[in-house]
Order: sequence, then C-alpha cells, then structure tokens
Amino acid sequence: MPDMDEFLEMFFVECDELLDSLATGLRAMEAPDHEKETVHSVFRAVHSMKGAAAAFGLSDLVTFAHRFETVLDLLRSDKLTADEEVMTVLHRSSDLLTDLVTAARQSSAADPVRLEELLGDLDRLIGDEGDDAEDDALAMEFTPLTLDFSPLAGEPAITTYKIVMMPDPEMYRTGNDPAALIHALSQLGDATVTLNATNVPKLSVWSQDDTRLSWEIKLATTAPVTDIHQIFEFVVDCCQLDIHELSDVVAQPAPADSLAEPELPAPGEPVSDLAPSDVEATSKAATPVEAGASKAGQTTGQAATIRVSLDRVDKLMNMIGELVIKEAMLYQVIETAGFTEDPDVVTALEGIRQLAGDIQESVMSIRAQPLKLVFQRMHRILREAADATGKKVRLDTLGENTEVDKTMIERLIDPLTHMIRNSIDHGLEDAVTRQRRGKPQEGTITLSAAHRSGRVQIEVSDDGGGIDRERVRRIAEERGLIPQGATLSSNEIDSLLFLPGFSSKDEVSALSGRGVGLDVVRREIMALGGRVMIQSKEGEGTTFSIALPLTLAVLEGMLIQLRDQTMVLPITAVQETLRPTSATLHGIGKNGRVLSNRGELIPIIDLACSFGLRDAPAPLDDGVLIVVETDSHKRAALHVDGIFDQRQVVIKSLEENYGRVPGVSAATILGDGKIALIIDPEEIVLSSLSEQGRSAMAFAANG
Repeated sequence: MPDMDEFLEMFFVECDELLDSLATGLRAMEAPDHEKETVHSVFRAVHSMKGAAAAFGLSDLVTFAHRFETVLDLLRSDKLTADEEVMTVLHRSSDLLTDLVTAARQSSAADPVRLEELLGDLDRLIGDEGDDAEDDALAMEFTPLTLDFSPLAGEPAITTYKIVMMPDPEMYRTGNDPAALIHALSQLGDATVTLNATNVPKLSVWSQDDTRLSWEIKLATTAPVTDIHQIFEFVVDCCQLDIHELSDVVAQPAPADSLAEPELPAPGEPVSDLAPSDVEATSKAATPVEAGASKAGQTTGQAATIRVSLDRVDKLMNMIGELVIKEAMLYQVIETAGFTEDPDVVTALEGIRQLAGDIQESVMSIRAQPLKLVFQRMHRILREAADATGKKVRLDTLGENTEVDKTMIERLIDPLTHMIRNSIDHGLEDAVTRQRRGKPQEGTITLSAAHRSGRVQIEVSDDGGGIDRERVRRIAEERGLIPQGATLSSNEIDSLLFLPGFSSKDEVSALSGRGVGLDVVRREIMALGGRVMIQSKEGEGTTFSIALPLTLAVLEGMLIQLRDQTMVLPITAVQETLRPTSATLHGIGKNGRVLSNRGELIPIIDLACSFGLRDAPAPLDDGVLIVVETDSHKRAALHVDGIFDQRQVVIKSLEENYGRVPGVSAATILGDGKIALIIDPEEIVLSSLSEQGRSAMAFAANG
C-alpha cells in the first residue's frame, strides 16, 4: 500500500484544486446578482478540505475550516449577507486557509497570531446566529465515552471492532477517499479489510449515483472507540457507518452465493453483463483500496488525465530539441551529398521535419499551463498591499486561461508581485486626490494576458496619476543615474524606473523605498527571454507590458548571413522581406537611411554594423531588407547580406557561461555543428534608433 507521504501528496493536490475553486467562488460572490449555487460550491470546497484534513490529524486546518464553513453555512441559509465587511473576512480566511495547507505541506506552523485574529473575526460574524449550528455539530460529534481501566492492571487491553462503511455518492463528490479513511484506521492497530461488492448492480444498468460498494474492517486496537469515530467525523453525513465491538456482534453465516465460485460467462456472452459482485477482494490494510473508479464515473464526457513528473516532460523536451538538431544535420549531409534535387529524398526529409514539429508542439501543449493560478495569487498580493497603504483597490483579470510554458509559471510570480505593489504604492493616488480629480475612490488595477504574434503578452494597468516624468528625471539626476541636463525622450525617462537603485520614495515602507523593485522585474523577465515596457499618460494611469516567448526550448527562426557569420532572427518579429529600389530609399541626418514602404518611413539598420562585423553600412543594392516589428511596436528594416532558410532551432542559453551579450538573446547549434547566435530584435532596434536619433539631433544642431 502507498505510504502516508503518498496519501498526503494526493491530499495536497486535491487541496490545490479546492483552493482554486474557493478563490474563484469568493470573487464570484462579490457580484450582487451571484447565484446561490456559487455559495454552495464555496461551502463544499471548505467542507471537503476539512474532512480530508481530519483524516491526517491536521488540527489547526480542521478547526479553522470548521469555523470558516459555519460562516458560509449562514450565508447559504440567508442568515448572513455577503456585504463588503463579510467578503473581506472571507477573502482573508481563504488566504489563511492557503497558508495552513502550505504549512502542513512543509511540516511547519502558520502564524498563530493571525490564526487567532481571523478566528475572532469569524466568531464575530457567526455571533448568536451560529449557536444553533454549532450546537447541532457538537451533538452530532458527541460520542459516549466508556472508561477503560484495563491499562491500570498492566498492558493495554486490545479490543476488536467491526466497522462497516458504505459511502454515499456525495462522499465521492466531496473528495473524501475511502482509501485514506482505511489507511487512518490501520494506524490505530491491526486491520483486516474486506471489500463487499455483492450489492453492486450489473455494469449494463450501473449508474454513477448508485454506489453500493461497502467495506468491512476488523480492527484490533488499544485505542478508544472515540478515536475511530474521530476518523469518520466529517463523513458521517455522507456515509452509512456501523461501528461495534466484535464481541457485541452476532455472527451471521455468509450467504451461500458469496462463497461460491464466480460464474464465468458462457461462450459468446458479453463480459459487460457480469455483475461486479462476482469479484470479492480481501486484504490487509497495507493494500491500497481504489475508489477512484466510482469518483471518476461522475465526470463522464471529460477527458481522462494522468499526473506526470515535470522532470519526465523536461527530459522529453530535451530529446525533441536533439531531434531538431539531428534533423538539421541530416539536411546538411543531404545537401552536401547533392541529393536535394531528388524528390523522394526531399519528401522524406520534409516528412521528418513535419513530424518533429508536430511532436514538439504536442510536448509543448503538455507543458503549457494556464496563468489562472498566478492571477489568483495576485488577488492576495493586492489585498495585502491595499491594507499596507490604506487604499481601496479592485483587481480585474482578463485572459487568465492564457497558457504559458510550465517553467515560466513560478518565475512570473515575483515580477508580477512587484508590479502590483508598484501600481498600488506609486501609481494609484490616495482617496482625497482621486476625489479631487473626479475619479472613484476605489482604484482599479487590470491584469490581463493574451497570445499576440507568437508571444504571450501580460499587462498590468492602473487608473492612477501616471508617471511624473519631471520628478523621475530630477531624482535620477540627484542620484547620479544620468548626467545633469541630459536630453531624454519620454520613453527614455520612463526607462529610468528600471535602473538599479532607483526609487521615488523618500521613506522606507513595507512596500517600497529600498531601491529594489522594477530593476528586479526587468532582470527576471529578461532571464525568461522576455521584455518589459512602460506606457504612461499623466493623470490617466500607467501600463506595464511583459512580452514572453511561448517556449524556452525551441523557436522558429530565419537563418541570415552577416559577412561570414550565420545568425538566427526569430520569425515572430518578421513582417516582410524585400529588395529596395532607389525610389524607396532616402537619407536622413549624416548617415541615417530610411525606407519608404506603403506610406511609412522605416529606419534602416545595418545588422553587421550593429554587431561590429563591419565599420560602415554596406550599399543597399547588396543584400536584403527584413522589416521587423518589436514588442514595443517599433518598426525597422534590418539590412542583411543574405537569407538561407527558415527552420526550427533549439534555444541554448548563453548567460550562464558568458553573461549577457548585447543584441543577442541566446544561441543554437546548426546542422553542420556550428554555433549561431539568436538575435534580439527589440534590443537591436531600440539601441540603433536611439543612436540614430542622437546623431540626427547633433547633425541638425551643427547645421
């Protein structure tokens, strides 16, 4: 039978799902027209956690969940109204319930002061209205105690009990597992378990609501009967239970049918017509009892799922990467051998390439996880930050089902936490200022996510006062972050917020003032191969945008030539390729060049010059122009010497061994075994445009 750690892990996984349902339900309850079923679902989530926690002896979790569900019971019976005060207590209770589960998982203790404070808040909500419910619960849980003085005479007396348990359908629906209950019983002594399936109907007429499986457990234990009742404490309302001392039970002869050999189907008779009662299992409690089949029967029509270790998926992903490299090598060998004109070889090679791509997409879909759990955690971060600043704030979320690579999920929590806190502390005005500006006293922060142009775009927006650029500039000059009187655009001033050590707070608080914040955000997002940008309008608010790759393993790239080097340009940034004519080319400033394309003037960047591969830009009649658009919606035409191919490449990080390389996001291995750098279009375009802008201004100033 699986050990206790395995059952605990199953319990914690179940708790994660229930906490997700709880948080979603509480937010839905904030709507004035929420459905009654929403309250019921929230109640069931807390009740299920309490019942499962009791089986593992998690007393703090059980006590708090019991008080929590009492308040929810008053809400669903209309004895309490879900006003702002009540919802505040419920949200904080949900946060503490999460902490209690985490503490149980880590074998640590939650904050006892906070636990007592919230228990007091729940008691105040319960008041006199909850007395009847508490009395009923106490009456239901009361079990007469028989005093046993046998331990005084020497060794503890062993008593054998017969326990018959027949779960109702509700027991499975609420997440209570008979296997966990039986395992808890086995901890009290020597248990013999017999599964009774004699009353289960034939499969052809079986219904998921017709659960007739029952278990008979003979338990020899020195523990008092109250310990047995405590194990079943939270399932007595959804389970038929009978507990007796074995000496009190009159032995009954077993039915003849149950002792007979099971009747095998006649030749040609369908096996599905056999009744499950034809099988009886008898085992020690050390053998797992599977109840998942009954429970799974309730999800008819849903896809079956399995849990797989992330390490196995990562190993598979690495193998896919190697397959992509081998495919590129195979193509190189075929090309060198001169077989690229053979249609059979080309067809077979394209088939291998397509198959590798399909496998890679399938593995990526396995690794993909919705951002919902991350977004839900931000609700708690917002509540804590709002309490610390005394501001009233609401968080709206959009696109929480947008999927990203599993490896990014946890690494996004810290950056988003910094952004949410920054928006509350710096972005949103106090209530008096908002009222003077004609805004609602309650500020709004919007957290959204979407797939755009092959990337994941996450935005944190507030309806605050926007960035005070004059103040930002003054602080940067005072701290020596920029030269006095430097000429900076609005975007460049906004970017000062990401400099290490920058803080617009003069006093250190729980949220800010230590010079640590947005620089951490930028560093962590860049470590994920992403980009973070700011857009702000004074008096209206600020938006932080994060652009992330869909995967950290493989990307679709365009192989380009720069002098004698081969590099990779991510295909997601490419808009079009073209060979310019003299009529579409224009000069600007001293050395600047722009492309006239469909009524738009697009700056031209010589990539070989950007990487120091040549001193002066090459003539534009040589090579090709690739029009790209960055995550910040900047457009530029990259001048390259040639284009080889478009293919999937495996991403290999450079930062661990070489540090950050300007204009380069990563590297890859080509089919001939050579290393090719993967270009960072955003950094190349922004740095080149800034340099061209300064050159143009200097040229204009000098006449």
